[in-house]
Amino acid sequence: MLLSAAAVTKRCSVGFTTNQMKNRLEVPKNRPLADFLPAITIKAKDFANEITIFNVKKDSLLQGEQQISVEHIKNNKDVRGLLIKRGIRPEELPPEEDVKKLKRRVVEHYSFLEKPEASDYQGNKKSLP
Repeated sequence: MLLSAAAVTKRCSVGFTTNQMKNRLEVPKNRPLADFLPAITIKAKDFANEITIFNVKKDSLLQGEQQISVEHIKNNKDVRGLLIKRGIRPEELPPEEDVKKLKRRVVEHYSFLEKPEASDYQGNKKSLP
């Protein structure tokens, strides 16, 4: 089954659509799924994308939306297979903390931090900028 580029980008490596994964992880409909995905899932998807990009550049036979879509799906399945072989099932991982909430908390707490002192290579203390 060949998928359009739009359909490929709407699918996760497991075969669930973005909306199905958002429902599973209880992600608000107006928020990006990636804001809630565990880091390993994001890295796995990025790795599969990079393999696709590499192979498209390397292999002059991979041309056109359908061939690239097939390559992309194959790479996602292969990366998923590696994760499963290592005991990691992406669809069973809990969501990460909302990136927006995390950012607000970091900014809020950052204002309370003092500038730490650092030693230069000779052991003299100096303030960090």
